[in-house]
Parts: sequence; C-alpha cells; structure tokens
Amino acid sequence: MHADAKAHVAARAQPNRLAAIQIVTLVLCFLVVAADGFDVACVSYVAPLLKKVWSLTPAALGPIFAAGLFGLTVGSFVFGPLADRIGRKRVIVLSLALFGIGSLACTAAPSLGWLIALRFLTGAGLGGAMPNAITLSSEFAPPRNRSLLVTLMFCGFTLGLAFGGAVASVLIPLFGWQGVFAFGGLFPLVLVPCIWLWLPESLRFMAGKPRYADEAQRVTKRLGDAAHELLHDGRSEAGSVPAAQRERVVAMLFSAKYRAGTVLLWLAFFCTLWVWYQISSWLPLIVTGAGIDPVHAARVGAMMPLGGTIGSLVNARLMDRLNPFLVLAGSYAIAAAAVAAIGMSIHMPSLIYWSVFVAGYGLSGAQTAANVLVAGFYATAARATGVSWALGVGRIGSIFGSMTGGAVLALFGAVQPAFIAFAVPVVIAGAAMVVAGFIYPRGNSDARVSAAR
Repeated sequence: MHADAKAHVAARAQPNRLAAIQIVTLVLCFLVVAADGFDVACVSYVAPLLKKVWSLTPAALGPIFAAGLFGLTVGSFVFGPLADRIGRKRVIVLSLALFGIGSLACTAAPSLGWLIALRFLTGAGLGGAMPNAITLSSEFAPPRNRSLLVTLMFCGFTLGLAFGGAVASVLIPLFGWQGVFAFGGLFPLVLVPCIWLWLPESLRFMAGKPRYADEAQRVTKRLGDAAHELLHDGRSEAGSVPAAQRERVVAMLFSAKYRAGTVLLWLAFFCTLWVWYQISSWLPLIVTGAGIDPVHAARVGAMMPLGGTIGSLVNARLMDRLNPFLVLAGSYAIAAAAVAAIGMSIHMPSLIYWSVFVAGYGLSGAQTAANVLVAGFYATAARATGVSWALGVGRIGSIFGSMTGGAVLALFGAVQPAFIAFAVPVVIAGAAMVVAGFIYPRGNSDARVSAAR
C-alpha cells in the first residue's frame, strides 16, 4: 500500500477528535451517575430528621440504609443480563424511571416500613443505571484514552455526592426531609426523556443484529470516522468468542478465557467496598470520639472523596499505558498503608487529614479504576452483565462492611489495631490484582488489544 494511503487509513482508524455523539454520550452518562451520587448523599442528610420526626432509635435507621444497598445489589444482578439482551440505553431509561418513581414515592411514606420498601425500590433502579452508564461510555470512548474518559464520566458520582449536601442545605429548611427525596426523584425523571432522545445505543451492541439495523446506521452516520475505530474493536473481540457462547452471557463470565479474571475482579470489588463502607460508616464517630469537633470531623471525612477523585484520574492515565491490573495493585498498596496509618494518626490532627486523603487516593481511586477496567475486560456480548455483577458483588461487600465495622472495633478495643485489621481486605484485593496481572499480561482490555495491533 502506498504511504499516503496508509496514512489515510491510520487517520480513519484513530480520529484526532471526539465526535459530537461521543461527547453527548459521556455527558449524559455523567448525569446518570451524578443522580446515583446524589441519592447516596441525601439519605445521610435525611436520616437525622427521620430520627427526630418518627422518634427512631439509631438501630432503627440501619434498615433504611441497608434497604438501598440491598436494592442496589438486586438491581445489579437483574439489569446486567437484561442490558445484554435489550440494550444499554433501554435499561438506563427503565432504571432511571424506577429510581425516580421510588424516590418521589418516599416523600409520601407514612411509616418506617413503607420507607424501607421504597428505598429498596429506589436502590434497585440505581443498581441498573450506574453499571450501564459505565458500560455505554466505555463502548463509545476511543481505545487510546478510554480509561481517562470513562473516569472523567464517573467523576459525576463524586459531584453528585458534593451536590447532595448543597441541595439538602437549601431544601430541608423549606420543605423538610420530603424536599430532598422529591428533588432526588425529579432529577432522574427529567433525565429520562433526555436519555431517550439523545443517548445513542451502543454501536457495538447493535452490530450484527437485524432489528437494530436502522438505528445502527443512524448512529454510524453521527459517529463519522470514529465509527470505524469502534467497530474495529467490536469485530476483533467478536472473532475471539464462539457464536454459541455469545448467546449464553452468564456462561461467558466463567468461560476458560474469563473465569480467573471474573473471580479475581469480584474478590477485589468485594474487598474494596467492604473496607470503604467500614471506614466511611465509622470514621466520623471515631474522629469525634478522639476529641476532634464535628466541623473538623466533617472536613476529615471530605478528604476521602477528594483523594479518590485525584487517585482515579492518576490511575486512568496509567491504565491507558500500563497493565491495568498492576496499576490497581499499586493503588491498593498505597491504600493499605494509608488505612493502617489512620489508626496511628487518629490523635494527631495535623496527620489525620493526610492519612484519610491518601486512603481515599488509593482505595476510592482503585474502585473507580476497577469500574473502568471491568468495562473493558469482557467482550461486548457480556459487558453489561460483567460490570453489573461485579458491582453487585461489591455491594454485598458494602453491606458486610457496614455491619462489621463496629464488631471489629469492639473486638480489638482500640482504634490502631482495628484499622490495621481494616487494611487486611485491601491487601487481599491488591494480591488478587497482582495475580490477575500475571494471568492477563495485556490486561485483556479492548483498548490494549487494539493498541497492540
């Protein structure tokens, strides 16, 4: 082939700029995960009001938090396979509608039992929205900087967490706790028509399916030169997966190619969210118990998501260049040391900020990076299921973590050894990623396969 012709083909294969439809996809997915972040934050602000209005004990508040987590877990396991059958966009729309209706209904909950049931419904909707937003944004991001773009999209979750406190501070004095749930329900319901009109279905999901032929043609036209790059990824991965196996999505997760990665990723997700919820649930109480006033305690707590945001961006840049499993292993090593250091610095106000910040950098940064990694690990036919089920296993870990933090503190009777114990699952997660890095030396991600070619 002539040199000019080769240059032309290369330019088509890797366009320099994102197409408008790719930017729209990333922005809309950003808003979807922001809705999730807002819901996580708003419950913590509403709980003290519910305790006062309904004369609840602290123990009675636990099921409100647990119901949402159980809903998230169930939604992750149900909506993942559904998205691999009917498409990512349709499941996101269905999940947002379920989430929005559930949150709005919470405003009219007449009793604690009703609120728990409605929080479960809300969580189930969220369980389908976030994994498919991750999946879809991964399938529209170009391979050369996929990790960074998907990570930037996922920063919407952190923004939603921060935005939750600001909105709650305005709405609670005006409308009480119901106003927070009302906003949390209206936001996703307003997103539903926007998602339906402007969010494209995954081109890679639609490839080879006759019933999506017209829709795929429209998306291809809007993508322009970028369509070649995305479809090339899809063809290269599809060729390595037997057709019969592509029809059995769940079986693919445990096929010879993916079995080890699935188990190791699930172990990492479980351990990460286990420790994250242990620390986030008990750190405010521990910090105030050490003599730090509530205002400074809140600032200490804010260091974790701040560190996590920076850590996720650093990890994303490294994952686009190095084996992503080994990048995660390094992040977990940092997290394990920092989590243990929290217990040692709990009585040193000048150091506790840094310990919590670095713990967030390593732990939350690793979790965000793991979301990106799992979205690129599986072939298109099983991607939504792979992401959703990994997050579902992680949610089980979060439930376990929120329930065992107090028991670990009581067992050791002191903060320092308790936080060393908290760090043990982080070490396990890091070891799992080291093993995965040797089993999959190129990360097994579409981005790295394409880059190697």
